[in-house]
Amino acid sequence: MKFIRKDIITMTLPILAEQLFVMSMGMVNTMMAGHIGKEAVSAIGMVDSVNNIFIAFFSALAIGGMVVVAQFIGQGNTKKANESMKQALYSGVFITLIITLLMFLFKEPLIKLLFGSVDYEVMHSTDKYLSITLLTYPFITIDLICNGILRGAGDTKTPMKITIFMNIMNVAFTFSFINIVKLGVTGAAIGIALARVIGALLVLSVLLRGSKIIKLTEIKKFKPNKGLLTPIFSVGLPASVESLVFNGGKLITQIYIVNMGTAVIAANSITNSIGGMINIPGNALCVTATALVGQYMGRGDSKEAEKTLAYITKLATVALTIMALAVLPFSRILPSLYTSDQEIVNLSAHVCRLYSIFTPVWAISFVLPSGLKGAGDGKYTMITSFIGMWAFRVTMGYFIGVTLHFGLAGVWMGMFIDWVVRGILYFIRFVRGKWKNRVVIQRMVETTSA
Repeated sequence: MKFIRKDIITMTLPILAEQLFVMSMGMVNTMMAGHIGKEAVSAIGMVDSVNNIFIAFFSALAIGGMVVVAQFIGQGNTKKANESMKQALYSGVFITLIITLLMFLFKEPLIKLLFGSVDYEVMHSTDKYLSITLLTYPFITIDLICNGILRGAGDTKTPMKITIFMNIMNVAFTFSFINIVKLGVTGAAIGIALARVIGALLVLSVLLRGSKIIKLTEIKKFKPNKGLLTPIFSVGLPASVESLVFNGGKLITQIYIVNMGTAVIAANSITNSIGGMINIPGNALCVTATALVGQYMGRGDSKEAEKTLAYITKLATVALTIMALAVLPFSRILPSLYTSDQEIVNLSAHVCRLYSIFTPVWAISFVLPSGLKGAGDGKYTMITSFIGMWAFRVTMGYFIGVTLHFGLAGVWMGMFIDWVVRGILYFIRFVRGKWKNRVVIQRMVETTSA
């Protein structure tokens, strides 16, 4: 890369700081759970595999609002951006309330179906942790949609500040409830629940006060606007389906892992935490890619959108390679921070080494499609994600991990193969340029004026 693009760096740095803080606090929470016992970290890891499906689904819904707002901001149409924000927020919360109710009614049979083979103590902890954390779903949605809209409008600093504060509260509450009040897994659940409520209320208050660009008004009045909801869901719905398929596949692999024993479950949870830390630059640049590509496509400047997405993908590849090389020498030391159980440390260290080797491929598998979504090309990313997840991550993960008896490392190898295959398909899509023909706002304007 011959130059540093200031606009990209300026937008990404707050997101990067936010992601770094979130992952750091997440690691601290996992470490605190690990010192309760391997049953606790296993239970939290299993519940998170379920919660993450819904969190990713809510996040995908937020992408629809983020892209539409970004494209309106690109056009300079603040009024429509504000209207779109309200439509995305209210519809997202409504959908989430339905999901929360269904989860509350069917959580026990779901846990037994997915994790029925685990030890009684792990199962009991799983039920307690899920019962509390699922009640925070509506607050997660508010947080994700509001922060996504702010980023789509070009404000990445406000979400950073709120998320950092929320995670400080999370660690403080969790530490207090685990170590002072002695509530164990229940304390970990209460800690994260309180932090999510605080985060949602803070970001909502920011939009109610309003910024220079965007403001939430007349919150007691809401009427669904088909002309605005159509483009929001034309982006958000494929992203949501993609998210369900993707995270549903991850849940299937979690079921393989559950049958391998408590130590393997704990090692998988720890490796996920470490892998999340490695991926921080990539996750930050995913958000930047969606927002900036959306803004350029809103202006009708597909050439600049293409140049920007190519640049961000290259930047992410370089950053992730550096992160992987930095972590590789510490692949055994890092798991030992979570637990003193040497079986768990050995398993996690082995998978961490594999993770570092394959990390450079991550950018074309995740950053590139994030930019395609910003252009409204959600259907292609959805189909590609489905192919990669079920044909490779699930099927190959089972074959290598279970059939060939490679265990946890084999399940993760299925995931790495998925990265490579999907990355190739996304790269072909990017080079051929069909994604540049999809401008969400043009379709919406026609619908609204009809």
